[in-house]
Amino acid sequence: MDIDYRLAFTMAPVGLVLSRNRVIVDCNTHLCEMFGATREQLIHQSFQVLYPSADEFLRTGERITPILNRQGTYADDRIMKRFDGRFKGQTFWCHVTGRALNREAPHESGIWGFEDLSARRPVKAELTPREREVAAHLMQGLTSKQTGKLLTISHRTVEIYRARLMRKYQAATAADLVHKLLTT
Repeated sequence: MDIDYRLAFTMAPVGLVLSRNRVIVDCNTHLCEMFGATREQLIHQSFQVLYPSADEFLRTGERITPILNRQGTYADDRIMKRFDGRFKGQTFWCHVTGRALNREAPHESGIWGFEDLSARRPVKAELTPREREVAAHLMQGLTSKQTGKLLTISHRTVEIYRARLMRKYQAATAADLVHKLLTT
């Protein structure tokens, strides 16, 4: 039986993107549905159009580069933004997994998978870009020191952001905050 790889890519049950220098070269149907866009709207666009802010796009690119250099792959949960349609601008939690085709130049070309987590983890509070980054690292179980090192900020600054998140989510402890981030 012949396998039609183009059809498999197009109809995959997760969002898939082929990229070159953080620009979308090709994407599948599920990704378009997830972000509320047509394929034509996304092809040749920078991934920046899928991020809540340009700053988050830049910081994420800087943060993942050394990991892609070292491991060739990267995965995290992050807040992304719907591109168009009736939910244009709406933020949602997304699991993103990627593979660099060249570890020496990890953004040169890659394959990325996107899974919409909004059914399990809706965004309940308005968060700043930095709060979103700190929340994502908290959900991965990282300490304030580890998060600070990854975000190149002091652990005390991370603790300030964590305190803000606790107020916004009305969490009594850090464990309660993580639980609310994961379930509400």
